[in-house]
Amino acid sequence: MYTLKSKLRDLYRHPVGYDVINKILLQAGLSKGLIENPVIGALPLSFLNRIAGKKLGNGFFDALLALLNQSNDRLDPYSSKDKKITPTWWKEAVFYQIYPRSFMDGNGDGVGDLPGIISKLDYLKELGVDALWLSPIYDSPGDDNGYDIRDYQKIDSQFGTMEDFDLLLTELHARNMRLVMDLVVNHTSDEHHWFKEALKSSESTYRDYYFLRKEPNNWTSFFSGSAWNHYPEEDLWGLHLFSKKQMDLNWENPKLRQDIYQMIRWWLEKGVDGFRLDVINYISKETGLPDGDSFIGNLMGFTGIEHYFYGPKLHNHLQEIQKEAFTPYQAFSVGETPGIGMKMGKLLTDDSRGELNMMFSFDHLETSGHARFDQYEYDLNYYKSYIMDWMENFADTSWMSLFYDNHDNPRMLSKVDHTHTHRQELAKMLAMIQMTLKGTPFLYQGQELGMINKDFHEISNFRDVESINKYKELCEKMPKEEAFLQILAGSRDHARTPMQWSAKPGCGFSNAVPWIDSDGDELVCNAEIQMQDSESVLSFYRDLIALRRKTPALIYGDIEFTHKKRKDILIYTRYLEGETYLIICNLSNDEQKLPGNVPVSESLEGLESLSASADERKGLVLCNYPAKVMKSLRAYEGRVYRI
Repeated sequence: MYTLKSKLRDLYRHPVGYDVINKILLQAGLSKGLIENPVIGALPLSFLNRIAGKKLGNGFFDALLALLNQSNDRLDPYSSKDKKITPTWWKEAVFYQIYPRSFMDGNGDGVGDLPGIISKLDYLKELGVDALWLSPIYDSPGDDNGYDIRDYQKIDSQFGTMEDFDLLLTELHARNMRLVMDLVVNHTSDEHHWFKEALKSSESTYRDYYFLRKEPNNWTSFFSGSAWNHYPEEDLWGLHLFSKKQMDLNWENPKLRQDIYQMIRWWLEKGVDGFRLDVINYISKETGLPDGDSFIGNLMGFTGIEHYFYGPKLHNHLQEIQKEAFTPYQAFSVGETPGIGMKMGKLLTDDSRGELNMMFSFDHLETSGHARFDQYEYDLNYYKSYIMDWMENFADTSWMSLFYDNHDNPRMLSKVDHTHTHRQELAKMLAMIQMTLKGTPFLYQGQELGMINKDFHEISNFRDVESINKYKELCEKMPKEEAFLQILAGSRDHARTPMQWSAKPGCGFSNAVPWIDSDGDELVCNAEIQMQDSESVLSFYRDLIALRRKTPALIYGDIEFTHKKRKDILIYTRYLEGETYLIICNLSNDEQKLPGNVPVSESLEGLESLSASADERKGLVLCNYPAKVMKSLRAYEGRVYRI
């Protein structure tokens, strides 16, 4: 039992304590070395309460202790120490996320669809993609672009038909590619028949499928405002952590869970290969839905989050999903887990646990002290420290997902370099890191072209419900011009504009006016141009993916970092069974001198040499600059050597 008398270092040894404290330090812009200091680590929690209690409030400490004491899950530190990596297809694969509305329009209505995706499968196969992850294509009112599901077993008409889906699945499998669907089971649309029936009568079977109660608590929504809707005719309040039309499901109800498992099995019977589970760590809420702590709410931006981001039944629910639905079909699973750090992530993904295969952690997407809507320039030295920590401490019995972009975040290229002065070099260098680290790469559509944030000019350019709601909220606190700049910094719409296939009107995405505008960037950055250019970002991605596919050391090999304290340079080796690769990257837009003990060669052998003997293919394998190799690193230069 943890109390105020517990030492900080003991709290830090607990998976929940480790991740929660690190999250607080991250948000406060402080180093975790603060807790690792032996003097501070020996202090009791009550000391922190005395010096910061007035600012934090007693509720903060109560919430922290409750989280620590509700979870007794630990991993045996010796159970995975000597275990070897278990090879499997999803560790070797390169995944590619498609946002269907924006990928390719097959019927000319300005909205992407399944026939459009089918028409581009050869492009994806040539890129080297092994598996597609589709954002939701289920029947939906579209309040949150498909993440508000009205019918789990029906294709939304704007994307096509079930016959189109079956054809997509057939065509993918014919190309030896796999399909992973988005599974959204934290909430449904308020137009789902379960919710409609839930509101009709207190005797309805579905009343307990949702959180419907006489009084709301103080929880706030991720999309601004209260997390509760009022239904005056029924005199009820309904919980929605996201949009007002996305009603949270009550996973305490066993009948609900069985209905969900039946739906999952239905898709797996069709041949789907797995699922990405949307905000899956939110499915377990604390009994009674107690009020959230105001300090935690202000710190994290969302009141009440401590009562559901790592709920008391989370592990039970995930183990049950695995047993009831995934395991019988050998289905792949990757969970979206906001707020979950490394230690809790191990509990969710360790081979011995039977929960998830992988998870998406988001702590690398913003640097210390920053949030998504802040206006700042991302420092890649933060990513260096983050990735070294995870690579060195995330056990081989867990497996890391590697990503920069997705449908919920601005483009990483624009976050690192607002001016886009070294756009091509930076895009290639980031690709090099992603394809040579230990883990599974997840690409997001357009990333392989080096797509960047859009130059939106006014709020009417946006389509995202989160951005529109946040703009209205900010306008109550600041001038409209400042509010717009914040939305421009963090809007999800930057990643949702049409895929840039060509310089034609509509980006080659559609013959009609697209559902969301581009900004003319397709004139200089598009797939048609890059497919013909051997020095393009697209060609570099193809080369990197081919290198990774042919090189077991870059997938299953050990990883070792050197020059850890050297700012602006990332250096590491990957090695397996006598084969070693050295990766060197300049994380800045300034020239950097190479450390003296790093091999430098002016011979760029290229990928064709990978079929040669080991001695013949030692040296520089890949570089993101076409010119002569120098003894210093140019802006965002990256090199892969075989040594």
